[in-house]
Amino acid sequence: MTWAGPLLAVALTMIFGMILFAVLGKDPVRTILIIFWEPLTNDFSRSELLVKGTPLCLIAVGLALGFRAGVWNIGAEGQFIVGAIAGGAAGLAVYDTAGIWVLPMMCLAGAAAGAAWALIPAILRIRFNANEILVSLMLVYVAGLWLSALVTGPLRDPDGFNFPESRIFHDSATLPILIEGTRAHVGALAALAAVVLAWIALERHEYGFSLKLFGQAPRAARFAGYREARVVMLSMAVSGGLAGLAGTFEAAGPVGQLVPALPVGYGFTAIIVAFLGRLHPGGVLLASALMALTYIGGEGAQLEMRLPAAAISVFQGMLLFFLLGMDVFSRYRLAPSKARLARRAQGGAA
Repeated sequence: MTWAGPLLAVALTMIFGMILFAVLGKDPVRTILIIFWEPLTNDFSRSELLVKGTPLCLIAVGLALGFRAGVWNIGAEGQFIVGAIAGGAAGLAVYDTAGIWVLPMMCLAGAAAGAAWALIPAILRIRFNANEILVSLMLVYVAGLWLSALVTGPLRDPDGFNFPESRIFHDSATLPILIEGTRAHVGALAALAAVVLAWIALERHEYGFSLKLFGQAPRAARFAGYREARVVMLSMAVSGGLAGLAGTFEAAGPVGQLVPALPVGYGFTAIIVAFLGRLHPGGVLLASALMALTYIGGEGAQLEMRLPAAAISVFQGMLLFFLLGMDVFSRYRLAPSKARLARRAQGGAA
């Protein structure tokens, strides 16, 4: 049931999603086909799966590592935004300078900023026993307001007719295209590398063992000499760094500049991806492809079936709801109660 649960959750999501679409007066079968099948039928949509799946995979891999240790970083969206700000600002600072070092510098700045932003709730948890769920979540709104303030102030394009946006990044500050004629960029290779490194860390490194031990038996981990503060700090830094890197990729890739609408919920959706992938790097890779499919297909359904955006968000939320429900059966199984068994025994004896 541990591995069948996600498949059952997807099936239940499709069934209840069809009911939702029928209630909205839309053809449920056609809508499901648009969401799950049509994006796979043309080259452009397939390349867009890489565009949408790259940030989801990067963020979810980092979150999965922390979740394994019981470190609940719910504010990856904020770390994504801060990473985009830092990476974009680094690129804008050398706007008139070309060089192959510009993009790596932006990536380092974005990852460092995301890690630093994630360390705020980590330090507060260690020092004051603050709840990292609430602190990291509240910092999302701080990051969003900071982005809006910067693109309407210091980072605003001086030739942009007062629109709240930065300059379009120089060619040396944008990600190389992976597939000619599409928006798919080399960030997808970085996401794949993150999956491989995370798998090695979990299965072949002491760091991964400490994460698993703290998640399953915290007292045993402390008895074995592992320091909780170190695990919390490292887990938050890794997840924040990957989220910040994803933000830099989004700004330097599909968007090409800093705009207030840059955050689109990848940080929150990545939570679903992490659990759908069973907190395993390989599972996260597959789950990110599935969620990217719902993004692309959902946009198509909104256009063709005239569905509200909220309906697609509810559809995606159903997936997490059913996934958490299926988790119950990975730990427990349905069985008759003792009273019912006793009644059956009495009936048989009679």
